[in-house]
Amino acid sequence: MANYETKNIRNVALMGHGSEGKTTLVESLLFAAGAIDRQGRVEDGNTVIDYDPEEIKRKYSISAAVAPIEWNGQMINIIDVPGYFDFIGEMMGPLRVVETAAIVVSSVGDISVGAEKAWKYATKNGVAKMFIVNQMDRDHADFMAVEAKLREKFGSSVVPVLLPIGSGANYRGVVNILENKAYERVAKGAPKEIPVPADMADDISVALEELTEAAAGADEELMMKYLEEGELTHEEILEGFKAGMFSGEICPVVPCSALTGVGVSKLLDVMADFLPSPKRAEYTGINPKTEEEVTRKCNVDQPFSAFVYKTIADPFVGKLSLFKVMSGKLAAGANLYNANADKQEKSAGMFVLRGKKQIAAQNLNAGDLGALSKLQYTNTGDTLCDQANPIKYPAIEYPIPCMSKAVFAAKQGEEDKVFSGLARLMEEDPSIKIEKNVETTETLLSGQGDLHLDVIRSKLATKFGANANLQDPRIPYRETIKKTVKAQGRHKKQSGGHGQFGDVWIEFSPTVDPSVDFEFEDAVVGGVVPRNFIPSVEKGLRENIVKGVLAGYPMVGLHAKLYDGSYHPVDSSEMAFKTAARIAYKKGCMEAGPTLLEPVMHVEIVVPDEYMGDVMGDMNKRRGRIMGMNKVEDGQQLVAEAPMSELFKYATDLRSMTQARGSFTTAFERYEEVPANVAQKIIESAKKDEDEEE
Repeated sequence: MANYETKNIRNVALMGHGSEGKTTLVESLLFAAGAIDRQGRVEDGNTVIDYDPEEIKRKYSISAAVAPIEWNGQMINIIDVPGYFDFIGEMMGPLRVVETAAIVVSSVGDISVGAEKAWKYATKNGVAKMFIVNQMDRDHADFMAVEAKLREKFGSSVVPVLLPIGSGANYRGVVNILENKAYERVAKGAPKEIPVPADMADDISVALEELTEAAAGADEELMMKYLEEGELTHEEILEGFKAGMFSGEICPVVPCSALTGVGVSKLLDVMADFLPSPKRAEYTGINPKTEEEVTRKCNVDQPFSAFVYKTIADPFVGKLSLFKVMSGKLAAGANLYNANADKQEKSAGMFVLRGKKQIAAQNLNAGDLGALSKLQYTNTGDTLCDQANPIKYPAIEYPIPCMSKAVFAAKQGEEDKVFSGLARLMEEDPSIKIEKNVETTETLLSGQGDLHLDVIRSKLATKFGANANLQDPRIPYRETIKKTVKAQGRHKKQSGGHGQFGDVWIEFSPTVDPSVDFEFEDAVVGGVVPRNFIPSVEKGLRENIVKGVLAGYPMVGLHAKLYDGSYHPVDSSEMAFKTAARIAYKKGCMEAGPTLLEPVMHVEIVVPDEYMGDVMGDMNKRRGRIMGMNKVEDGQQLVAEAPMSELFKYATDLRSMTQARGSFTTAFERYEEVPANVAQKIIESAKKDEDEEE
């Protein structure tokens, strides 16, 4: 594969809703460019970029994958991004290294939620955008209707560059508005130029006017001329169009059919001719030695720097670090400095990836994408650079996980295998999180939804041979008391020789400060309990409050005052007084109005206005309380409080209610008393579990 100059590189993230043909389109682009001899099919599991066993089995993309395409002297690096929202983390890395987001939409129906989100994230990351209206071969395909909806939704920056000739089964070619030329697909070879269909004159005229206005709006001088003369020359339109693409002020729309290949070659022409190269890009980071802000221009004369946007963890090949050369150039075998880890790195090899195929590369210039194998210290989001000119680029911001499951090894003794596999998968997908819940002792696997977590579980099995089970996490309930009671704990045992004797009177009451878990007060007078046994009483209580009297959950908010007791000069011991304390604890707390507490979460939900009623009604059903509403850019922010137990499936339910337009975050707020009817079920369930364990 040739070594391309920065000006001849195009980096494109292919985005959009699931099942709108992105993977098929990549196959069609590769086939049109002669990079593959036969176009694969998702249904057959033989596409270039859906090579993971999970993707082949499920028949949809779950990981971002790269497909470099050489076309008309340009290198077009396509990164196919999964469309399902559970894999939104796979979008974050690619958006940091591309200059254009190509958003795929269907030729039939309304604008999908996936297209809306792709536009939002692309805009947030400051990359140019284009729309590809795919599936033009479908019945009822209507490019003009879709283009009109896109303009209505995203503004007048959306302009057609290619128009379709025919639709559905009659879709056979495209008209290039900028050239005023028509092309028809032939069975083999490049599309054939044909006369522009006469019946398309009006559509072409309207499209050219929209395009001219957009080109003029991208340049102040062109705008002045357009306002004065009412027209621009062909060269001026091209100049304004390219400027508008780079600034993000123009978003071209093109039709194609990935399945039949019609329009695909001309789509590649548009990408090669008009999408911005990285040449004019400038990247900001910090010098890790001085913490001062520094910049790098994306050209080969600058000191070398690269940003790792994705990691592939393979148990056989080893770790692959996918990167973009942000500045300078990189030769295979060069010494590398990891600015994040402050470590020297040495790669076992440098490649250009096409799906899973590794094509050895000797040199890569600024702006190009590649992969390095077996880097020891490097993770996703790290910066590799010249140690004499260090720079560290900002880390990738991943979405906060919104669903958690408890993860267990399916077979006893395979815990290490499961958790070491999960650690490797975290390298590959930083949008998952693994943490140990100290209170419940469960290990929690958190991600973006049910599908995301199920894929992680399946990957564990297929990649690392580690079988794991996922289940709803245990709720860290707690217990407390509401009354003040006095209880005696008397332990007396005689079994020949020294006996055991301990006798205490303890007053149990709620703590003044409910945030205090346990307070012990020594109120003994007259030596009724010897001083050397009082610490044993406290220790006995502390050991036993970890298990409450109702359902075995930790006891909190408990004040214990030791005020009386008795002892035996021979038979009393530390162990006897610990046992006496336990007896007093169980007896006293059962009489002190024990109650169950549950964790209550602070929830912030962002939804479009039209879904607010449904979301509020659903929150009330979850025993939630609405605390307030705030107007935000994407609609309304609903602030609420709800029990943790009611939120396990909320990520899935909110997506369903809002057609995936809603999002939410949670944070622990406080503990609250569980309603009696709910508490009874929890207690019964806990007792049942205890009986089964016995």
